[in-house]
Amino acid sequence: MPSQGNPTFILFLSIVFLLWRICYGGKILIVPLEGSHWVNMDIMIKALHSRGHSVDVVRTNQSWYIQDGFPHYKTITVPVTEAFNHDFINPILKKIIVIERGESSFLSFASLQAEMFTAMFNMHRIMCKMATNMLGDRDMMNSLKEKKYDLVLTDPAWGAGILLAHALKIPLVYNVRWITSGEGHMAIAPSPLSYIPVTGSGLSDKMTFIQRIKNQIFSLIWQAQDRFLIHPQYQSVCDKFFGPEVRYSDLLQGADLWLMRVDFVFEFPRPTMPNVVYIGGFQCKPAKPLPEHLEEFVQTSGEHGFIMMSLGTFVSEFPADLTNYIAAAFAKLPQKVIWRHKGERPTTLGNNTLIVDWMPQNDLLGHPKMKLFVAHGGTNGAQEAIYHGVPVVGLPLFFDQYDNLLRLQERGGAKIITLASVDKNNNFLKIIQEVLNEPSYRMNMQRLSRLHRDQPITPLENALFWLEFVMRQKGAAHLKAASYKMPWYSYHSVDVVLFLAGAVLLVLFIIFVFMRCLFTTFCKRKVKHD
Repeated sequence: MPSQGNPTFILFLSIVFLLWRICYGGKILIVPLEGSHWVNMDIMIKALHSRGHSVDVVRTNQSWYIQDGFPHYKTITVPVTEAFNHDFINPILKKIIVIERGESSFLSFASLQAEMFTAMFNMHRIMCKMATNMLGDRDMMNSLKEKKYDLVLTDPAWGAGILLAHALKIPLVYNVRWITSGEGHMAIAPSPLSYIPVTGSGLSDKMTFIQRIKNQIFSLIWQAQDRFLIHPQYQSVCDKFFGPEVRYSDLLQGADLWLMRVDFVFEFPRPTMPNVVYIGGFQCKPAKPLPEHLEEFVQTSGEHGFIMMSLGTFVSEFPADLTNYIAAAFAKLPQKVIWRHKGERPTTLGNNTLIVDWMPQNDLLGHPKMKLFVAHGGTNGAQEAIYHGVPVVGLPLFFDQYDNLLRLQERGGAKIITLASVDKNNNFLKIIQEVLNEPSYRMNMQRLSRLHRDQPITPLENALFWLEFVMRQKGAAHLKAASYKMPWYSYHSVDVVLFLAGAVLLVLFIIFVFMRCLFTTFCKRKVKHD
């Protein structure tokens, strides 16, 4: 028998192990979202591939981020004439920035809501066309059915993956924070508006009476947007391919598992459900060494350290006057600054500021000389700031970004500045100096970092376990509540309340009639006696 130290024997064992992994690996179909959503989905795909699973990714022929030719996944391309990409998002962002920089008023609020409504309608219109092209392509659908996938993993901010999973009749798992109708919890878990803020409201979980009114108004806005602009588009696709008896809302709520991209270090405490698994910060990891040119730059910062500014994947540039103001503010700081900026080079740029097209954000956040993160408030950046314990100055632009930053601000780790007030009264510079010089911001973020890291397994390991659980068990029906199949009047017990109210009224009516009869009889006897 060969010894365990024999290289041939070790090679043989390695080959057997790899073959076992390949043989027992699952087949997973991914229907992702573009932009930063794809960035964190790609991390999960790489982890699945490393565990021996075969991964196919559905994309359009005009995909923005999802490229072909990578070893950890294969692509399935759906031909479209219109797609969610840079050309789609850039004009919208420019309009939003103009509105946000204007004076705060009801008119500016209405303009912003109208712009967001139009953008959401068009985004889902594009996605429904993609779903129609995909479901209507018999060759593609037959090919997908023949591959016998074990599950569909999708980001439900778009509905195509939900429809595809139903067509293929296979388990459905979400990599989720947002769904087509808003924040994921709102669709599946009890969500009392008295202490659960609606996205866009800019509220915390501690609300005054007036703030609760505001929260109700924002809830109605979201419901109106879903009811009149979004849901009908997806229901139309359901009617065409599955029949009118299949309700899109049931498909949306009926996923086997919701891998939620938050945790309760970041999110406000709230009710949840058995099939919601929290994986907030799953994309975070220890910092790797920086590229040589960046390491040299940050080392020149000395004891002052450095600041990083990034506004995410969607925002490539600001108006020139605003970037000049920001650059001038940075130039007055003793810290070095690394700024991800793709627009025209600011004329007021100081010698302490390095402009880059791309940066290793996670590695910079984890560097010992990192002092401050100027961020737009995307979920990925907020989670990475928590993981590395870096205080944040938030510059939110649209959608959930203000709400994300508010969660950090409420915990004492961030300070928010609105786009309208950046270039007024040196606000930007003052807030940066406050967060840099007040130790409580860093102490609070480091406390959040300790809380976030104090887990039995990493969020990514947790996500992988539950994905493989669904594959092994062919779903997770035992974790799904019956609520998603109930009509609204049954869910809220309106029918029961009406029945009980009717029964009480009937009893009261019978008592009233009986008393009246007694009274009438008594009166008649009294008259006869008299």
